[in-house]
Amino acid sequence: MPLDDWIAAADQTLRTLSGGSHAARAHPSAEVATLTARERRLSGALIRVDHVGEVCAQAMYQAQALAARSPQVRQQMQRAATEEVDHLAWTERRLAELGARTSWLNPLWYAGAFGIGLAAALAGDRWSLGFVLETERQVEQHLAGHLDRLPEADAASRAIVKQMKVDEAQHAESARAAGGAELPAPIRLAMRLAARVMTGTAYYV
Repeated sequence: MPLDDWIAAADQTLRTLSGGSHAARAHPSAEVATLTARERRLSGALIRVDHVGEVCAQAMYQAQALAARSPQVRQQMQRAATEEVDHLAWTERRLAELGARTSWLNPLWYAGAFGIGLAAALAGDRWSLGFVLETERQVEQHLAGHLDRLPEADAASRAIVKQMKVDEAQHAESARAAGGAELPAPIRLAMRLAARVMTGTAYYV
């Protein structure tokens, strides 16, 4: 793993945790409605959880790119990380619009996700891609659940989550097409349980 790659990863870590991300694509547009205080709190909590997911995505993809065995997989991980920056910037901006904050535990989430991504990559490219495949499947389901919970009046947040859901499905398909292996059931279950702990905590903290 060249030193330049580690430097680039460290730079991206600082950008992710400092709130300095910039989207390459336009912010999903939707009519901005006036929300009640309760609706703003609910949307803020849900978007905070989604922002944490994007913090974790940056960490995992950066780690998987660093430890990938083939240049093709490394490039695929780097490309996915770049695309996920849009999600990070969109959710960050929406939190500010809602008067909500990011999670206080973002450094912890990032460190944990980086370690998990590194372990997946060290298991080999097929398993690393399989980890992406399963992660994105679960994230897509998670986002579908948020669409059910977000206030109908909050079209701005809903537009962001809808586009994120489309993108995550594409990342899952790319990982499958590249040869991602299906993970064993116990690992998939462990991933779901870990995600529940993270999302349940990030909703409040």
